[in-house]
Amino acid sequence: MAQTPNWKAPDTSLGEGENTNYLVPLIILTSLFFMWGFLTSLNDVLIPYFKKLFDLNYTQALLIQFCFFTAYGVCSIPSGTLVKRIGYQRGAVVGLAVAAVGCFLFVPAANNLNYNLFLGALFVLASGITLLQVSANPYVAQLGPAATAPRRLTLTQAFNSFGAFLGPKIGGSLLLGAAVSATVLSADAVKMPYVNLGIALLVMAVVFMFVKLPNLSDESHKGSYKDALGFRHLVLGVIAIFVYVGAEVAIGSLIINFMADPAIAGMPEEQAADFVAYYWGLALIGRFVGVALMFVIPGNRMLLINALCAVALLVVTITTGGKPAYLALVAVGFFNSLMFPTIFSLAIAKLGPLASRGSGLLCTAIIGGALIPLLQGVVADNAGLQISFLIPLVCYVYIAFYGAKGWRPSGPGVSEA
Repeated sequence: MAQTPNWKAPDTSLGEGENTNYLVPLIILTSLFFMWGFLTSLNDVLIPYFKKLFDLNYTQALLIQFCFFTAYGVCSIPSGTLVKRIGYQRGAVVGLAVAAVGCFLFVPAANNLNYNLFLGALFVLASGITLLQVSANPYVAQLGPAATAPRRLTLTQAFNSFGAFLGPKIGGSLLLGAAVSATVLSADAVKMPYVNLGIALLVMAVVFMFVKLPNLSDESHKGSYKDALGFRHLVLGVIAIFVYVGAEVAIGSLIINFMADPAIAGMPEEQAADFVAYYWGLALIGRFVGVALMFVIPGNRMLLINALCAVALLVVTITTGGKPAYLALVAVGFFNSLMFPTIFSLAIAKLGPLASRGSGLLCTAIIGGALIPLLQGVVADNAGLQISFLIPLVCYVYIAFYGAKGWRPSGPGVSEA
């Protein structure tokens, strides 16, 4: 585009054919992606901490992820209805406030040394994050041309990964560092970190109440969820999100225990927490690489390649030991990088006015993060931790199928190419 004598703000839609400057709202919304990435990855530190504190087996410890991600299954569709009534921006404000309440509930849970209360607090926290997801993902998708929505979502998800990278680093230092000696292992250690996070969330809620964001017209609330389910590529995409989130969460949840296993590395848990950060950090790097590659490689093809690489790495994890096994496991994070935003964008393609219904169904599928880690925990308790990584391996095989064939738009009014 030729420059004019009068300077104009550059196109920030991350795509051609869009003149509206959405840079500032995109930056503001990116802060939400960062925060829920940080909060979600803290669970990977809570799992080994509470496993030791409450003397839990793998299945019991992974109830942390079960309660957290069950909120997506329970709250996604009601959240979509709420967003329809109050709009994306107010939906984000309510989501931040609910998440803050969940953080503050860690105080009575710690005071009573009650694992069930912690699980309840995590459910409330995740309910707020669910509302943030339902508000922010489709809003970012609308900040520019539909053709470049995968790049925008991948870019914002990169900052989600940055938050996920910092969570285990900070949480590992605060919690697992204190757990080196069993005499100082205490539920009180989680109180101040979560109180501070609750305060930060409330501050963000106030900011979102007063900041001016584009009031994008959204006609995508028309139609029903039943109508949306008439699109085959959406249904297959819902399954793909389910297994992707489940696999990603299961791996992140068990990295510390895997590396602490004497048969693998026998590594102290505080040191192993750094590798959880590397797992999420590689996803951060991969998302920036993915944004660049998606200018020349179609998203579905990138999805297929990444899923096949994840399968190969998990084969190494399951069949070897020591450094090759745990480094291959951590490396899966890089290939996770663009899966969520790419599946999300491919699944809602060609839905037209049913886009937000599709978005609600896709967010509901995040409940895979509750069920698949729990399933892996059961396998780990009965067959061994290393062999249990067959569960996420099967998940990535399905994602490879979606990248190869399942993504093709198919439904009412859509001509299959």
